[in-house]
Amino acid sequence: MSSRLCLVTGASSGIGQALARVFAARGYDLAITARRLDRLEAFAAEIRQAHGRAVIVAPADLSQPRSPDRILNEIARQGRAVDALVNNAGYGLPGAYYRTSWEIQSSFLQLMVAAPAELTHKTLPGMVERGFGRVLNVASVAGLSPGSAGHTLYAAAKSFMIKSSESLYLETRAKGVHVTALCPGFTRSEFHDANRTREKMSRLPKWMWLSAEEVAEAGYAALEANRPICVPGLQYKAIATLARMLPPRTAINVMARQSRRFRDV
Repeated sequence: MSSRLCLVTGASSGIGQALARVFAARGYDLAITARRLDRLEAFAAEIRQAHGRAVIVAPADLSQPRSPDRILNEIARQGRAVDALVNNAGYGLPGAYYRTSWEIQSSFLQLMVAAPAELTHKTLPGMVERGFGRVLNVASVAGLSPGSAGHTLYAAAKSFMIKSSESLYLETRAKGVHVTALCPGFTRSEFHDANRTREKMSRLPKWMWLSAEEVAEAGYAALEANRPICVPGLQYKAIATLARMLPPRTAINVMARQSRRFRDV
C-alpha cells in the first residue's frame, strides 16, 4: 500500500470526525474506531465516496483494557500499519468526585489516559523504524488551567496528554515523527450532551465557541509543523496565557467562580 494510514479514535462524531475528514482530504487512508458501529459504517461510506480512501472500521470501547490490542490486531490483519495516530476519544464525568463510583472513574481513566498511552506506545516503534509518523493527542485548554470542581479528573487527564506529548516531541523530533497536543476550548459537538451539561453550557457567550472543523484544521497544521502544543482560537490563546501568568491562588479563585456557574458539584 502506497497510502499512509491514520488511526482516529472517537471518530463517530465531533472533533474526531472532523479530524478524520482532514486526514482523508490530505491523502490518508483511515482506520476509525468508536463504540457506535452504525455511525462508523455511515461515516466510512461518506469518506470512501468523498475522498476515495480506504477505510478500516474497528468498533471498540476504549474504556475496556483489551480494546487497544483489538483495534491494532484488526489493522494488522488487513495488512496495514499505523502511520498517524489521533488519540481523540474522550468524555467528561459531571458531578462531585466523592459521589461517583470508582468503577465509573476507573473506566474514565482507562479511556482518557491508559488507552491513548498504550496505542501510542505500540504504534510509535513502527513510526520510528519507518522514519515517518504523526501523533496528535486531543487534549484541552482545561489541561493548561486549574482544575474545576465537578470535572475532577478531566483537567488532570488532559494535562497528562499535554505533558506526555511534550516529552514524546523531544524524544522523536529528530526521527521523522511529529507529536502535537491539541488543546481546544469549548467546541460545538456532542460532548456536552453526553455528559448532560448542555443546558448550563448554553449560557456561555457565542464568542467562546469553536467549530469542530476549525479545531481540526488548526490541529493538523500544527502537527505538520511539528509544534508540541496547539491552542486553536485567539480567545483561548489569551485564556491559556492568562492562566499561566496569574498567581496560583488567584487562578484557582477564578476557576471556583466559574465552577459555581457551570458545574454541578
